[in-house]
Amino acid sequence: MEWSKLKKMEEKGKKYFRTHEDLAIYQLAFETAMQIFEYSKKFPVEEKYSLTDQIRRSSRSVCANMAEAWRKRRYKAAFVAKLNDCEAEVAETQVWLKFAVKCQYLTVEQGRELYAPYNQVLSGLVKMITHPDDWLLD
Repeated sequence: MEWSKLKKMEEKGKKYFRTHEDLAIYQLAFETAMQIFEYSKKFPVEEKYSLTDQIRRSSRSVCANMAEAWRKRRYKAAFVAKLNDCEAEVAETQVWLKFAVKCQYLTVEQGRELYAPYNQVLSGLVKMITHPDDWLLD
């Protein structure tokens, strides 16, 4: 992006993000996915191709979909669609977390520790979905 355009954005009060990795919700989702990975190493072997695989995939997919959405900011509908996919992956991850707690693979406290950040991610995604023009490329 050229400097003059960046300067105009700053004057309008818009914060400039270079990549999806600059987004706080991306950073939070990535950190939480890594925590899930660490906890899931201790899940029973019989869950390897079931709950362990599903929770790892969905938590990673939150981040991957956010990255894809970021790259689709030229097209409002594509951007919002990818953010909706991301929102769905967050919800799926939260379901798997509930199963992990119910199956006693995670303590209630661990489950809450992992579940809560995804509520923050959802909040950020909803703001982006409802105000996509703030994020689109000109």
